[in-house]
Amino acid sequence: MSLRSAVLVAGFVLAALNLRPAIAGVSPLLDEIMSDVGLSPAGGGAVTTVMVVCLGVFGPLTPVLARRIGLDRTLLAGLLVIAAGVTLRGLDGAPVLYLGSALAAIAIAVMNVSMPAVVKQHFPGRVNLMTGVYVSAVVAGATLASAVVIPVERATGYGWRGVSALLAVPALLAALFWLPQALRGRGAAANGPRPFAAVLRSRVTWYVTALMGLQSLTFYVMLAWLPTIFLEAGLPADQAGYLLSLTNLVQVATSLAVPVLAGRRESQVPYVMGAGVLTVLGYLGVLLAPATAPWASMIVLGIGQGASFALALLIIALRPADPDAVTALSAVAQSVGYVIAALGPLLFGLLRQVSGGWTVPLAAGLGVLVVQLVAGWFAGRPATLGKANL
Repeated sequence: MSLRSAVLVAGFVLAALNLRPAIAGVSPLLDEIMSDVGLSPAGGGAVTTVMVVCLGVFGPLTPVLARRIGLDRTLLAGLLVIAAGVTLRGLDGAPVLYLGSALAAIAIAVMNVSMPAVVKQHFPGRVNLMTGVYVSAVVAGATLASAVVIPVERATGYGWRGVSALLAVPALLAALFWLPQALRGRGAAANGPRPFAAVLRSRVTWYVTALMGLQSLTFYVMLAWLPTIFLEAGLPADQAGYLLSLTNLVQVATSLAVPVLAGRRESQVPYVMGAGVLTVLGYLGVLLAPATAPWASMIVLGIGQGASFALALLIIALRPADPDAVTALSAVAQSVGYVIAALGPLLFGLLRQVSGGWTVPLAAGLGVLVVQLVAGWFAGRPATLGKANL
């Protein structure tokens, strides 16, 4: 591998590692943030809610930016804005906390949409491998951030504000590695074809969007509520946290391996179905025996959810014929998908409140997974976006 290729891959992987820490690093520090800033529980929860909503609302900015400044420079701008956002939210006062969080999330939304197109543009012969690499890096970044923010805070004595600002360092490092590519990369394509109309007309777009949104919803439901479910089942708090970490760690390996295997086949249906069934089995384990064999349930759930996420992004990269169309499909699927996902934890909590237990919410989650399986069957079939038969 040449030095240029090595720098390209390093910048790509480092960019992917920055797609979740600004979000995942909030939860472990939330009690301290609320106490310091003077937020209510609703106000504290709104920090994460604002970020997840931004992931959905601002994704459509990406095709506009890519056409004006180029895909590579759009990714570079996203990294710089993440660094600015996490630094800003550590300043004094609730308004800058929300503003900085929103800025970081807007940048992540743009980068989320950019990454499948970057794969298609720079690694056209290795879409399956590089999709696996970047998805596993995304999951690893989230897992690492949630695991290390408290130890880093204790080791440095900086407090939550300093730790938040430190999240700018990996973003700036990734920007440094990506800078050569941004300087030499393809510029604006203002006079090129506009793929949005064709993408929006295609049934494939809506199958992929449904898969992306529903797998994200079932993931964020578990991310938000799994420790609480285990606590109410009688498990100690530390074990509940370890179980959530376990399912996240399993996703790292799964999201690396599955796209490599699935991308070799013309149809991804068997993999999408298998991932959905494993997620169903994980949900059933939590529903029927949360305290009996939780480690087994978390491993199965992690494999299913990690594979589902990776396959959704792989399909986004595979279906369109060119990077511009990938950007358009990615914008639609991820924007609508994250808006759907943002509703999941809220509706799950409301069902818990109304029913007085976890049976009804988890049964509803299983119902969503059945719909996810149907959407996945259609999304996983071989197709090329924009052809008349779609």
